[in-house]
Amino acid sequence: MCSSVRESLPFGVPYLCAYPGQVHLLKMILVSSLLGHALWRGVRNSTLWYWIGAFNTCGNLHKTSIRVRHDRIVNKSNLVNVRLARKATRRGDPPRIYVNRNVRLDDIEVFGFDYDYTLAHYSGNLQNLIYDLAKKHLVNELRYPESCLLFEYDPTFPIRGLCYDRLRGCLLKLDFFGSIETDGCFFGRHKISLEKIKEMYGSRHIGRAQARVLVGLMDFFCFSEVCLIADTIQHFVDAKLDFDPSNVYEDINQAIQHVHKSGLLHKEILSDPTKYLVKNSQLFCLLKKLKEKGKKLFLLTNSPYSFVDGGMRFMLEDIGDVRNSWRELFDVVIAKANKPHFYTSEHPFRCYDIANDTLAFTAVDQLLPDQVYYHGCLTSFLQITKWKGPEVIYFGDHLFSDLRGPSKAGWRTAAIIHELENEIKIQNGERYRSYQAKFHIIEELLGKLYATVVSGERGHDYRRLVQELNVERQHCRSTMRSLFNSNFGATFLTDTGQESAFSYHIHQYADIYTSKPENFSSCSLESWLHVPYDIKIMPHHVKVPSSLYLA
Repeated sequence: MCSSVRESLPFGVPYLCAYPGQVHLLKMILVSSLLGHALWRGVRNSTLWYWIGAFNTCGNLHKTSIRVRHDRIVNKSNLVNVRLARKATRRGDPPRIYVNRNVRLDDIEVFGFDYDYTLAHYSGNLQNLIYDLAKKHLVNELRYPESCLLFEYDPTFPIRGLCYDRLRGCLLKLDFFGSIETDGCFFGRHKISLEKIKEMYGSRHIGRAQARVLVGLMDFFCFSEVCLIADTIQHFVDAKLDFDPSNVYEDINQAIQHVHKSGLLHKEILSDPTKYLVKNSQLFCLLKKLKEKGKKLFLLTNSPYSFVDGGMRFMLEDIGDVRNSWRELFDVVIAKANKPHFYTSEHPFRCYDIANDTLAFTAVDQLLPDQVYYHGCLTSFLQITKWKGPEVIYFGDHLFSDLRGPSKAGWRTAAIIHELENEIKIQNGERYRSYQAKFHIIEELLGKLYATVVSGERGHDYRRLVQELNVERQHCRSTMRSLFNSNFGATFLTDTGQESAFSYHIHQYADIYTSKPENFSSCSLESWLHVPYDIKIMPHHVKVPSSLYLA
């Protein structure tokens, strides 16, 4: 090995003499070592970039002539080029409409909307309220220990898209292909190690039999449910109380459902709408634009009419007379629809008497703009309106209750994912993009090392190098995760930058997705929303390639 190479190596890097049969191996070890000692510790070592370029272009180490003084000058410009290239890499646009399947808006004649977390935007106070009401129900009605009343909602713990294992009591974050995220398994508030995961499940991959005991927590109301499940299990563990994880889930789910169906939640929200609801004048602009273009609009929600009416009046109260006539924006208003059963049942529609808060006994054979309807089913809805599936698009936040049924029925679907904007902003940040690229470099180097060095030649230096790279790899993963959520990481991504199970469900049931309906206000209704040609799975997910560093 030439002296200039030896002098440029950091202290502790394995020193191997090269003969022609070891050139490729030495090349990889040198590059890996330099990365491990310089790049990951923030040292902008210009020699590092020269070595990467030299080893990528030269096939024979003996023919490589290195001049350290010269490479400092050359690679100073190379570093600048890398930073410029990374800045030029496409970034996500937070308020953009993202497309999984092509949609021609000029073919869409009917626009349908859910209410909660679709038309209505809520503040973070709502999760605290749901959590507090549910824990009181557990104690007062289901006779849980009174100590449970001391629980407090922790907004930093949960994310959307987790699964709960009713058999083992674990909260799981799965990737796109159904494998448990390495740092995404919690029992109570305790993170389960990879060794324990393999002991419990056999491997990280969830098979069909195991998937039957999983419950998806996919809507925006699930935050309080996830937190209450974890807090309750942790409390039982700490108090050394015997419990069945399935019973805990059934009780907490019953408590959450009671909060919604009993009217307690609706009453609290309407008693102080400023605390829980977010005013939204842009919503009116979108609905008005659709009406002026001759589109049909309908509202399909599980919430009762009085709650929807109170919320819409508050959100639109700054727009003059609109607050009192918001129903004129819709051709059909259906409340208490009981989704997802609405899409598969044969339940009849009932006409709702607003003044007397009663349901009419007469059969419903038409859906009129000046009436409000309860219950019903998709079959009757299509028969009465004569609206064909492909000309209808429905907006909702719950992938299962709102979108799975319409998707199977032939409607076009639009998922409203409020977390999207914040996650894209984090992905666009220089810190995340830098660690993402570093992680990809380590992945490539480890893969090439494993493929190059046969098992019989994996000595002490090799094991030491792999260990160092794995430590840095784990550091990148934990750093990227902490930028989103310190416990479970990003909603759409795993720690390795791959798509999550939540992304899988969006990809499966949502033709398009965005952070809020108002993003359509700036979109022409004659637009053709098409899938970007260079996207493999999720169109908002932009990866910073390691080639920017290794080119």
